[in-house]
Amino acid sequence: MMKTPLEGRIFQFNRDRDAIVDEVVARELARVGGSLDTLELALNDAAYSELTRLEKAGGRPSPDLQFWRELHRTLGGKPLPEKEALYRRLATRYARDIVGNFDLSAYRFATSVVPMGLSLIMRPQGTSRRFVNMNSTLTERIRIQGHVETLQALAKQGTVILVPTHSSNLDSIVIGWAIHHLGLPPFTYGAGKNLFTNPILSYFMRNLGAYRVDRRLTHGLYKDVLKTYSTVLLERGYHSLFFPGGGRCRSGAIERKLKLGLLGTGLSAYINNLQRGKEQPNVYIVPCTLNYPLVLEAATLIDDQLQQVGRSRYIIEDDEFSHATLVGRFIKQVLSMDVSVVIQIGEPLDPFGNRVGPDGRSYDKRGRAIDLRKYVEVHGLPQHQAQRDQQYTKELGAAIADAYTRNNVILPSHLVAFALFQSLKRRHPRLDLFKLMRLTAEDATVPLAEFYQQLELLRQELLMMSEQGRIMVSGVVRKGPAEAITANALRSFGMFHAVPPLCRNDGAISAGDMKLLLFYQNRLSGYGLEALFAEEVQA
Repeated sequence: MMKTPLEGRIFQFNRDRDAIVDEVVARELARVGGSLDTLELALNDAAYSELTRLEKAGGRPSPDLQFWRELHRTLGGKPLPEKEALYRRLATRYARDIVGNFDLSAYRFATSVVPMGLSLIMRPQGTSRRFVNMNSTLTERIRIQGHVETLQALAKQGTVILVPTHSSNLDSIVIGWAIHHLGLPPFTYGAGKNLFTNPILSYFMRNLGAYRVDRRLTHGLYKDVLKTYSTVLLERGYHSLFFPGGGRCRSGAIERKLKLGLLGTGLSAYINNLQRGKEQPNVYIVPCTLNYPLVLEAATLIDDQLQQVGRSRYIIEDDEFSHATLVGRFIKQVLSMDVSVVIQIGEPLDPFGNRVGPDGRSYDKRGRAIDLRKYVEVHGLPQHQAQRDQQYTKELGAAIADAYTRNNVILPSHLVAFALFQSLKRRHPRLDLFKLMRLTAEDATVPLAEFYQQLELLRQELLMMSEQGRIMVSGVVRKGPAEAITANALRSFGMFHAVPPLCRNDGAISAGDMKLLLFYQNRLSGYGLEALFAEEVQA
């Protein structure tokens, strides 16, 4: 493992902490510009949003509820100075709630003791503890590949925003270890406020630069403070980690619809850097996919997806990750397999969605260097323009989603689940999704010979797509044959899920838990591969 030098800006965070909060508040006050109408609109929106949320939650009246009721009742009669003072008070409150913390002793603990403990848990089955090489065990179980050297180079030339896919609460731990392993300083990152009460994650989140994102607060004032906080961090050179998909992907699919709010702060920071004449103004966005053979919270996530309660249960607090013993067993089981986790680092992008080379320069599709200043100059000077900048951020979001699609690494568990699920749809063409979920064991069975034939057709199609750069496949999938891929997937599923998504017996393969089967097969959705199973067969 490479040693991370203590030279990243993050190591100065606590020294800068109060100044960051003050700057965020000052910018927010400057943004509203002393306008009576703007202030009243922002405060009214906040009051209405919070009253709706708190009253819906029920229970005894809280001081917060009383505050917002009083504000909503009296706001119209307040003079401009009082409204400015209220806005300052709320902006300061939110900024202080959001701001992170960095403890060097916690960082040293996390980068020494935690990897050692994880290595002992993750060691291959049958390996003696006495002879385990801690570093090699982790690097064998968590594979980092792709544009790694470019990421390392860009971290020295500007500010990096790492944007991974998000499917599990383990993502923060896995990405944190990978960043350290690559010799990079820790990244700041936003995490749901509910996770700061998690018995496993809270210690590290509270002390390693994570900032709190309260997803219950949906009004503009809070969102503006959050975006300003992110912008200030980027301008000050703090590398950041965003999950642009928002919360964990419920369906198990690769994310294609991204949230652009925080992504836009990269462009804002770049323009501000140019206006201030910063020596290294560039902001680089690096997509990456996290590819797991198993997902700890799969059962809860797909159940939430199927019940269509994602909006009302946006914050899941009672899933599998809440149970420490279950997390430990999951890590021990899943990371003892041949290949556990693949982190695929995609080609870096600039804030406009152009690709970036190791030299830090942006290039168009023909490989020609681009002068980025021209994108944001008005009469020769860099300026913010809301409508233009929103369009640039949309284009960046589309480029990231495309990168996710192309850097999606298909593992045996995904391939086998897709082949069986689509084979069942093929045999029961008149059933909708929810009726498929209720198939009996007998009806959810496919002859092994037929299954292997379909799996091999699917594998060959994926290999062709991989050669075209449209998707990626793991070594096991690339090597084949169908029998070996199926055996690998069965071992993976049997290691953790009490009722596995599928099982093999008596010359046939059958679905076990149809919901889990759907979750894992969804990793291949959106590529048009369903057409390979279009021909109906006699069930």
